[in-house]
Amino acid sequence: MQTSETPFKYRLLAGETLTGLWLGLANPYTAEMAATAGFDWLLLDAEHSPNDLKGLLGQLQAIAPYASHPIVRPPVGDSVLIKQYLDIGVQTLLVPMVETADQAAGLVAAMRYPPGGIRGVGHVLARAAHWGAVDDYLARADDELCLLVQVETLRGLENLEAIAATEGVDGVFIGPADLSASMGHLGDPGHTDVRTAIHQAITRLRAVGKPAGIVTVDEDEARGYLDAGCGFVGVGIDTLLLMKVMHGLAQRFRPS
Repeated sequence: MQTSETPFKYRLLAGETLTGLWLGLANPYTAEMAATAGFDWLLLDAEHSPNDLKGLLGQLQAIAPYASHPIVRPPVGDSVLIKQYLDIGVQTLLVPMVETADQAAGLVAAMRYPPGGIRGVGHVLARAAHWGAVDDYLARADDELCLLVQVETLRGLENLEAIAATEGVDGVFIGPADLSASMGHLGDPGHTDVRTAIHQAITRLRAVGKPAGIVTVDEDEARGYLDAGCGFVGVGIDTLLLMKVMHGLAQRFRPS
């Protein structure tokens, strides 16, 4: 048995435009439903949703038969947590709150085996290596992992080019919500100053040849980001989609 390649990574680096859906319901059943919809990727959020290791494992298993590629956002870029995520089969990570090139380099090291990194070796216990049945896993695992880092503060923007240039960083995601807070516009990611900073960041990333990503729940805004050259764009969030439909249905049946 051979190591499976990561189509998302190679399509992203080849310049394809990839659209995805944010998943916060923390449930394998709804994750599988999303996987049938045809998105290029699905983001399993463990930063702001109640996703633990076992819950993520169930969702990875539910998505596995489908073409959508799972991406996991950990709550923090901790090397021990990253090791566990990789062992259960996560191939692509989106790590929040990256502010410096040194921090990005530390994340790269956490995802790689020695001598190139610090990832602990336990592949015979790992779903990622089919419990030791993947013959070339240790030799190829580093190449098949994809690291996306999330820049979402003013300090991160100041160091954007250095972060993007870090060897092993495959893409940079701009976080509108936290960026707006960092800029003094909490709860207003649509503020003119925030929008300007986001589009400047996309332009800067394109200039250094690094794929840029973002998420929005506004379809027109999503198309604008795609037109601006974003390589990976989240075009919806499962919790908001569900709440919108439920609220609408409830309102339509309220006494007038």
